[in-house]
Amino acid sequence: MRLAVVGATGLVGQEILKVLDERNFEFTELLPVASQKSVGKTISFKGKDYVVIGMEEAVSLKPDVAIFSAGGSTSFEWAPKFEEAGSIVIDNSSAWRMSPKHKLIVPEINASVLKIDDRIIANPNCSTIQMVLALAPLHNRYKIKRIVVSTYQSVTGTGKNAVEQMMNERAGKEGAMVYPYKIDMNALPHIDVFLENGYTKEEMKMVNETQKIIGDYSIQVTATCVRIPTMGGHSEAVNVEFDSDYELDEVREILTNTPGIVLQDDPKNNVYPMPINSHNRDEVFVGRLRRDESQPNTLNMWIVADNLRKGAATNAVQIAEYMVAHHLVY
Repeated sequence: MRLAVVGATGLVGQEILKVLDERNFEFTELLPVASQKSVGKTISFKGKDYVVIGMEEAVSLKPDVAIFSAGGSTSFEWAPKFEEAGSIVIDNSSAWRMSPKHKLIVPEINASVLKIDDRIIANPNCSTIQMVLALAPLHNRYKIKRIVVSTYQSVTGTGKNAVEQMMNERAGKEGAMVYPYKIDMNALPHIDVFLENGYTKEEMKMVNETQKIIGDYSIQVTATCVRIPTMGGHSEAVNVEFDSDYELDEVREILTNTPGIVLQDDPKNNVYPMPINSHNRDEVFVGRLRRDESQPNTLNMWIVADNLRKGAATNAVQIAEYMVAHHLVY
């Protein structure tokens, strides 16, 4: 098993390596891959130093699995080359998510659709993953009609430079600006680029990816995505309308029995999910469950997860684990 991690020097790439270590993913050779400016640098993994290599060298070595976290344009250019070399590509960018030829996978929900001829597999957007993991089992029971979601997203979702901007601002230091405005002590209703319909690309990802992952294009979704000066995870306020009515106790039971979900729903004792507590955790945390009293069959909930873990690295490694366990690697 020859494993490539593409984008190994970035925030998500570093998290992928950490998750591979924690989950004892078995391989015989590790290939850390990055852009030309990082080639020749060394990274440490399980007490051993590895030299970062470039894309062309990585393709020539024909890894069995290549986990990509290097941006959409890089994935468009290089994922097909890895595919031609016989690799399974698990891609964290938005490049292949809405392609009808490629699967969009959250393993707990839809890994069973994967086949041996799936050579480029898309990892969903971080904010979508945590929401659908909580909603898919409820959809199976009550059938979702409509989702209204507002996100409160960590600066880690933008990358190292965004974290540096926030920490510089917090320390009163001058530095490079990743965002168009100050992020510390602020909230930016602007994640990714604005589209012609007035929504951002991030907001439309949540709409389109949710329908594709759950496999029901009748579900109506509307989103507002906001960047806030936090680290540790993304938070979401979700209002979900079902076809049929529900009992809160049954909702709690369903979520409690859903793999990957931790229910934290005891408001009388101030128990509810927070990003500060989700940091470095793989689970998706759900709380603040309450009936929407303004209309029937509608539930309010609060969903939190570490966007670098289940929102990216862990989900990608879980896909790789599934492919190996089900003998879908050549």
